[in-house]
Parts: sequence; structure tokens; C-alpha cells
Amino acid sequence: MTERVERARQLVGEMLIYCFAVVLATGAFLALHYAPSGEEVFYDGGYEPLRGVPMSAAYQSALEISFDVRGGLLLRQLHLSSTTLLLLGTVVWAMLGHFRYAPAWLGLGLTVAGMLGGYGSVDDLFAGTALGGVPIVVWYGLHLLAALTLIVSLVVASRREAARRPRTPGFVALTLALTLLVFLWP
Repeated sequence: MTERVERARQLVGEMLIYCFAVVLATGAFLALHYAPSGEEVFYDGGYEPLRGVPMSAAYQSALEISFDVRGGLLLRQLHLSSTTLLLLGTVVWAMLGHFRYAPAWLGLGLTVAGMLGGYGSVDDLFAGTALGGVPIVVWYGLHLLAALTLIVSLVVASRREAARRPRTPGFVALTLALTLLVFLWP
């Protein structure tokens, strides 16, 4: 593999770590307001058309994050978009390595598992029909386990890359700038 492709692969790998840091930060905030429970409750939040409608506590907490928690909807959207970028970046990362690196395949599988776990955790119409039958706590556990395993695999892969090709301050600045541009792209 050429030097440029290897350096591009390292750049994308670093961007994945920064992207995952956003996923973790937004996920930590969301976890403070989320209730992973399938218990049926009656919605009493700020979204008027759903008041009094029976739903799971998980879905009610997702609605409350979106409508009642200051900045909650923005953080939910940022969490989803960062996870989507993480998935797309992992595909690019794997393609730059010609799919020969096990961490790339592992990262791709873990990102998909984490996304499915996140969707199943909300217990909305999509989760109830397409992913139904599995308890919410199992989806949430899958979501958290995939995130934990993904961060470990990304850090290990990044440390190996950095040992082979040390990062320079310019490389780190370029990586941060490109990651920021990706998040700010309209």
C-alpha cells in the first residue's frame, strides 16, 4: 500500500476517534434522561397531541428528551448524525485498508450493532415493528456494550497506527479541522 493511502487511512482512523468522542459525550447526556424500561406509562410531557397516550417508559423518556429537556432534541440529532458519520467513516477506513484489517471489520460490526441497539432502545414504532419482541433493556445493553467495545477497538487500532507512524501536531490539527468540517457541513 502506498504511503499516501496509509496516511489517509490513519487520518480517517483519527477522525473516527473524534467522531466517537462526540457520540460518547452526547450519549452520556442522553443516558441521564433516558429510562430503559418497557413499563407502560401514560405520556404527560410537553407534546400536546400525545398527552394521555399509553406508551413505554423508554419512549416517553425519548419524547421528554426531545420536547422538554433544554437542548435535548439537538443532542439526540447530534448523537444520531455522529453515529451515522461513524458508520460511513468506518466503511471508508475499511476500504482504504482494502478490508484487510480486523479492527475495520470489528468497528463496522460494532457500529451497526450499536445503532440497532440504540434504535431498539427508543421503543418507537420502528423498533416495535421491525425489531419487536426483544425487551428494551436488552437493546439498551447491546447499545452500551457495542459502544464500550468499539471505543476499545478504536483506541487499540489508533495506538498501533501511531506506533508505526507517529502523529505530528500538524496531523492532529488537520484531523480536528476535518472532523469539525464534517460536523458543520450543511
